[in-house]
Amino acid sequence: MPDDATNPTPEHGRSAAQAVPTDKAVPTDKAGPADKAGPTDDLVTTRHTLTTPDGALEYTATAGRIVVHEEKHTDGAFDGHRPAIEMFVVSYTADDADPATRPVTFAFNGGPGSSSVWLHMGLLGPRRVLAGDAGAPVPPPYRLVDNAESLLAHSDLVFIDPVSTGYSRPVAGGKPADYHGFTADRDAMAEMIRLWTTRHQRWLSPKFLAGESYGTLRAAALSAHLSRRIGMTLNGLMLISSVLDMGSVRFTEGNDAAYIGYLPTYAAYAHYHGLHGSRSLDEVLAQASELAEHDYPWALARGSRLTAAERADIVARVAAVTGLSTEYVDRANLRIEHQRFFAELLRNRGETVGRLDGRFTGPAADRNAAAADGDVSYSAFQTPYTAAVNHYLQAELGYTSDLPYEILTDRVQPWSYAEFEGRGVSVVSDLDAALRANPFLKVNVALGYFDGATPFAAAENTLARMDLPESLRDNISYVYYPAGHMMYLHEPSRARQSEDLAAFVLGASGT
Repeated sequence: MPDDATNPTPEHGRSAAQAVPTDKAVPTDKAGPADKAGPTDDLVTTRHTLTTPDGALEYTATAGRIVVHEEKHTDGAFDGHRPAIEMFVVSYTADDADPATRPVTFAFNGGPGSSSVWLHMGLLGPRRVLAGDAGAPVPPPYRLVDNAESLLAHSDLVFIDPVSTGYSRPVAGGKPADYHGFTADRDAMAEMIRLWTTRHQRWLSPKFLAGESYGTLRAAALSAHLSRRIGMTLNGLMLISSVLDMGSVRFTEGNDAAYIGYLPTYAAYAHYHGLHGSRSLDEVLAQASELAEHDYPWALARGSRLTAAERADIVARVAAVTGLSTEYVDRANLRIEHQRFFAELLRNRGETVGRLDGRFTGPAADRNAAAADGDVSYSAFQTPYTAAVNHYLQAELGYTSDLPYEILTDRVQPWSYAEFEGRGVSVVSDLDAALRANPFLKVNVALGYFDGATPFAAAENTLARMDLPESLRDNISYVYYPAGHMMYLHEPSRARQSEDLAAFVLGASGT
């Protein structure tokens, strides 16, 4: 349970905390008498100023755990509205803004098992960490700077950590595993969004969801659930490093979709590491996409029915675009699994390439390993973000806790997809339903060419299969960046994406 917060020392023009949370009593399993205290919110409020290209922006930050309740029923009878989760939220609201026209964006990352630190301190929030980049690492101690390009200049921001990430936990006695699954996670996030919107009287504000990675799957599911369950419609979805159909990225027996969706990403990796000579990235991607959309799927489907000449031709073409040897492609039976690709691409240099960001390389621990052991890109930026959020929450926002802030945890595993038993894990139908129910809903899909976790072509293929009328298909826009999964690690991409999202929010808000 969080300790009482102390007033932080003002930094970078930031004022000291204005409110201090109170201690919380240990909750009981059942709704008790009014004189028995349950868990309470422990929010801390601070006020700040951010200098943006449009001038000074005065804003209020509120950080802390909000108690989310669940209705209980026993034998058909209402059994109380009981505390269930203490969910950690950091929100930023512009002072003196009109809530009727001021947009609000609810943001979260993915995993499952990831906190919201990446979008919070890498792209959207008013403060960001200087985490370095591929080929330009930064040593500790790390630095925080104002994010002049923060989306806060155009939208209030609410960063939500799902259960077991960040400081979010079930109430005492609660079972974390109850929330480690598709539906339970979606419903908990929806209730947090409803609660924040109601308490802040923002039902009439333009509303957006920003999700990254698994957070895009969560956002698409939420877009339909919020509309169906509580009647909340959205203005826009920001799907950053999108994956809406898990089959598109899972290398399972009998599923060729992942091999097809990854092929252009492999080509992009090869180009970045100099395996395509002087050819442009656009030229290489055009060749890889043509192959992935036509002859490659045909060859995979033909299997042993390929003639010797046909097989030799497709092996050579796959090797040419991926930067791999024809011998390796032939031994792999044309099917190149991603972790094996990361180990193989630069094997002759003694290096592996990153999964989350293929621009990163590192020495191979075992130069004969069939697959990459770990992710050299994640290892490069995990520590700057971890140090930044742990410092920032206490020293600048005034929130303290003896709990570890879970950046990216495997404690949520195994993640339950029980709702999808017997079928693939996909939320395409949710996004379809949300668009049909609300034809004003806009969708911004942000994709990185060097993203080896959620490859851009797989996302394109998934969305292309949606059976939407042209009038609704035009609601979906695509933006591409020469970067990885967290495209904001690449400074030019961060600056451009900030502009792109600002324009998206303003356009979808009708302002």
